[in-house]
Amino acid sequence: MLKRVAIKGAMALAVSAALISGVQAADTIKIGSFLAVTGPASFLGDPELKTLQMYVDKINAEGGLLGKQVELVHYDTAGNAQKARTFVKRLIESDNVDLIVGGSTSGATLAVIPLVESAKVPFISLAGAVAIVDPVKKWVFKTPHTDRMAAEKIFEDMKSRGFKKVALISGTGGFGRSGRAQATQVIGKYGLELVADETYGPKDTDMTAQLTKIKSTAGVDAILNFGFGQGPAIVTKNYKQLGIDLPLYQSHGVASKKFIELAGNASEGVRLPAAALLLAEQLPDSSAQKPVVVKYKTEYEQKYNSEVSTFGGHAYDGLMLAVNAIKKAGSTDKEKVRAAIESTKNYVGTGGVVNMSAEDHLGLDLSAFKILEIRNGDWTLVK
Repeated sequence: MLKRVAIKGAMALAVSAALISGVQAADTIKIGSFLAVTGPASFLGDPELKTLQMYVDKINAEGGLLGKQVELVHYDTAGNAQKARTFVKRLIESDNVDLIVGGSTSGATLAVIPLVESAKVPFISLAGAVAIVDPVKKWVFKTPHTDRMAAEKIFEDMKSRGFKKVALISGTGGFGRSGRAQATQVIGKYGLELVADETYGPKDTDMTAQLTKIKSTAGVDAILNFGFGQGPAIVTKNYKQLGIDLPLYQSHGVASKKFIELAGNASEGVRLPAAALLLAEQLPDSSAQKPVVVKYKTEYEQKYNSEVSTFGGHAYDGLMLAVNAIKKAGSTDKEKVRAAIESTKNYVGTGGVVNMSAEDHLGLDLSAFKILEIRNGDWTLVK
């Protein structure tokens, strides 16, 4: 008899523990995420996930959010858009997340937009394509500068240097295609002429044929490459090997020290638009961003012993926008949180000062971008 009671008691304790665990799990604020932590876009997803983990832990250590602990529910897409759809469906239907911060690549983000719009779940994307927020989707926001903004910032700099004719080379992946489309649309606005237009595939390992065509095109003043991953580094190396004596611009898709490591000495003199984060200590003390970016940079580099990138910064901004919105809403009611994100004003982040509205789910203008030049293997601000 005693043995049977003991067994029943143990079973009762186990059931109670399970029930308590279930209550605790239901009593967390769930932030879902899907990132390319492995695969060809891991240089995006790895710092993004590390950033989210670090600051979720920090928020919980400081007492949580609305008196609850924050739970990060994450899946690795390896950069695959179909996996992204599968995982986002799981985040919404099985994990019952309150909000989603993720989407390392434009392709993965665009693939899941119909899901989050249908389910009415607030979604803050970490990808670059302007199509993510233009036209505006009710439940979708983003933190990175758009490819259109990158093209405009680059063309603005080219114009200031007296250039007239531009050669474009771009990747055929989602980011490169979108960047090419935006560049061709806005180039005329700056009085520039596109005189060459070449592309390369995501698995191409040599772009000398395309660059040779550009080199032989009469009157080219500067070259712009729109791409991310290893492609831009290969373009830069081939450009150097061919002895092309023209200014080379890259997009914000290479705003990471990984690009400089991959391209090596060939990257010297390359210009690109990027967030102030890469120049944290070089910013004037009068900059509202300086304390924010220096703090994030210091905390990230101390914890992970690796250099900060703008991609991790996008995740920081995405999480902070989400946290601020939940605080403002005073709950995790999805419509209230969505409305709070949309009404964000004067949020000072790593990407710039954010002012959103019903017509603008990014909230950044061209002043959020800086033009950088690579000198002696490091970033320098172009005055």
